[in-house]
Amino acid sequence: MKVLFATLALASTANAFAPSSSLKAATSLNAAPELDDMVGISTELGGKVWDPLNLSDFVDPEYARATELANGRSAMLATVGWLWPKFVGTFDSQDVTTTDPVGAIMQADPQWWAQFIIFCGTIEAYKYREGLNGKSSTGGGEPVIDWAKGYPADEAGRRDIELKELKNGRLAMLSIAAFFSAKFIPGSVPLMPADWL
Repeated sequence: MKVLFATLALASTANAFAPSSSLKAATSLNAAPELDDMVGISTELGGKVWDPLNLSDFVDPEYARATELANGRSAMLATVGWLWPKFVGTFDSQDVTTTDPVGAIMQADPQWWAQFIIFCGTIEAYKYREGLNGKSSTGGGEPVIDWAKGYPADEAGRRDIELKELKNGRLAMLSIAAFFSAKFIPGSVPLMPADWL
């Protein structure tokens, strides 16, 4: 009897390792219909757009995606900013003398912060103005900023690069959260050495 149960248990879990036959869009029954055509359907999520809490019932999916992309882009920059001083070094500065990212925030001159806020505001104002002219900062159209002219012209290429940006942004959000957790709660991130950060 034990052998039968063990065999059934092993046979039932073997399906978890079988490759998926297709990646067609599949969402839960009460999900917003806008999710069926959104970028984000991929192997990692079982051919579905990631909406485990069905937030699309309460928040416009386009707004949620724009917010996710903005936070992902910020997290990508923050991750680079966190790692840069430790592995590359700091710029020649009299203000910031530490490679600790949290300590560096407090050592930076207020004038630098003012310039940074004005720069970010200028970029956001430009994105808003170009959005009124029909351009997009969240994909699905002519990009607001593409100085390198690297945004693909074909739809398949655009969806591919948008999916890559989305995945990289999600990874960066997890990374920067792990860095902060490891910094302020030592030992909270498995497999991350305490002296790594």
